[in-house]
Amino acid sequence: MRRCTHGPERAERAGDKVYPYLLRELTVERPNQVWAADICYLPMARGFLYLVAVMDWYSRKVLVWRLSNTLNGDFCIEAVEDALAHFGSLERFNTDQGAQFTGLAFIDVLKGADIAISMDGKGRWMDNVFVERLWRSVKYEEVYLHAYEGVAAARAGLGRYFRFYNAERRHQGLGRRTPDAVYAGSGSWPKAA
Repeated sequence: MRRCTHGPERAERAGDKVYPYLLRELTVERPNQVWAADICYLPMARGFLYLVAVMDWYSRKVLVWRLSNTLNGDFCIEAVEDALAHFGSLERFNTDQGAQFTGLAFIDVLKGADIAISMDGKGRWMDNVFVERLWRSVKYEEVYLHAYEGVAAARAGLGRYFRFYNAERRHQGLGRRTPDAVYAGSGSWPKAA
């Protein structure tokens, strides 16, 4: 699986803090226990955009997403604030060590909501594998099939895709259920053999 290209791999600005990875050996048992976010580069017919998504790890539901034509952290902060406003609080939030996620403004949002901060190890894309899998799906099932002409077309196309992804696309890893159904608590997880 290819890692999504999205700028600095780790915090390199003075004052940015890197947090430890808190998900190793954690059993994720319910929605809103762990959320994760990442940024992905999206090519268009002319130019490119950056996409950030906030995902619930238990259900794989994409809670919110935002587009930006720059890599400043504002669109990431807006996404996490929107997710908290619409879906309530959570226990742990995981990101990579990118400057957008290690900046004081982003960290302050999580600390203000009393959320434990977790960050992938340097070069450890597997630490955030569910979002990395999302990027592959988004690109091959939507972006590469529609060379967006502009931001409005990208926003509309991605909006349709994420509605499909959450509400209709059945996931093998979720027992052939949709992220919406798992997030809402429909059914229970199959027990491991």
